[in-house]
Amino acid sequence: MTTFNLPDLGEGLAEAEIVRWHVNVGDAVTVDQPMLAVETAKAVVEVPAPFTGVVKTLHGQPGDVIATGAPLVDFETANGAGLSRGAASAATAPTSSDAGTVVGNMPTSDIELVETVHAGSTHHRTNGSSNQTGGRLRAAPAARALAKRVGVDLTTLQGTGRGGVIIVDDVIAHSSIGSNGATAAPAFPGGEKLRGLRRAMSQSMSLARDNVTNCTLFDDADLHRWREGQDFTTRLLRAIAAGSQAEPALNAWYDGNTQTRRLMTRVDVGMAVDTGDGLIVPVIRDVANRTTAQLRAEIDRLKSAARDRTVTPDDLRDVTFMLSNFGMIAGRYATPIVVPPMVAILGSGRLSRDVVAADGGIEAHLRMPLSLTFDHRCVTGGEAARFLAAVLRDLEKDN
Repeated sequence: MTTFNLPDLGEGLAEAEIVRWHVNVGDAVTVDQPMLAVETAKAVVEVPAPFTGVVKTLHGQPGDVIATGAPLVDFETANGAGLSRGAASAATAPTSSDAGTVVGNMPTSDIELVETVHAGSTHHRTNGSSNQTGGRLRAAPAARALAKRVGVDLTTLQGTGRGGVIIVDDVIAHSSIGSNGATAAPAFPGGEKLRGLRRAMSQSMSLARDNVTNCTLFDDADLHRWREGQDFTTRLLRAIAAGSQAEPALNAWYDGNTQTRRLMTRVDVGMAVDTGDGLIVPVIRDVANRTTAQLRAEIDRLKSAARDRTVTPDDLRDVTFMLSNFGMIAGRYATPIVVPPMVAILGSGRLSRDVVAADGGIEAHLRMPLSLTFDHRCVTGGEAARFLAAVLRDLEKDN
């Protein structure tokens, strides 16, 4: 018997929700055959079979949230034959648990799930083993981060996740967030727990609230010189690239724990796409070196994939700067939230014709409101102002 654990589906995501199973107990499966669809904090992802064998146990039903590294499927295999790349070495012996690797040799987060606890101390050391024995405990990364923030000792908790993994709900149940140490019930009749993208939004915004010092600058780009047929979104992307060239400090990642900053050489812009379930943020790569036509084609592809929930993990990772084009719906100014490790986000508001002073008189000009939020822990006000000034200069060109 071989157990396949839920792999890390990208950027260290702590968990995924089962959307649907494509296989049943007793089914014979082959390598790369789709087994199930799971919803992560960013997308719906198809998980293929890493083994050729027979499904013996499904660890979860649609709607269940499974921690990364927790058991997902038990297989009966023939001495490790017919394994996907990356899984073979973990399945050569019976009654073993693989490292949670799917086809394509995705990195796992097992090393983050198991900790060695030193007697008489609340400090933990990561350990690569996944056995829950002796002084070892297993906790999802999000649960460890929350426990540190609210002061909960993980060694006092009993994990309720698959395989005994400590999950976020376990921490909440034993902190002041919950209700006297018990799992908090919905605060109103008919309430339900957030799932999928809305749950991810809640976690991301809580992370930003606790770790980022947000500061926002506002200004307006005067577009009255624009020629007919300009593409607003591609012009915004080009302007972000111009801002990053003028002031690289805003196209960066920052780690507050180690107080280290990494300036990024390529501008990869995450573009928030509104869907019925919440926001999805696909990434437009290398915007500084793409033509207008190439940018438009990529925008259309990613928007379609996001709304169809077919966007891939590769389309969602390693964003260096964020764009929120909320003005397509409504609103002129906002205070967009920076989500770490990024250090800045630009919001564009609803276009309007404003009365402006011009040549001793007044004129009505088309203007675009801009809101630039930056992390003041690592970005100075001068750097942010220079970035925004470069954005304005590029947007105010006629073409």
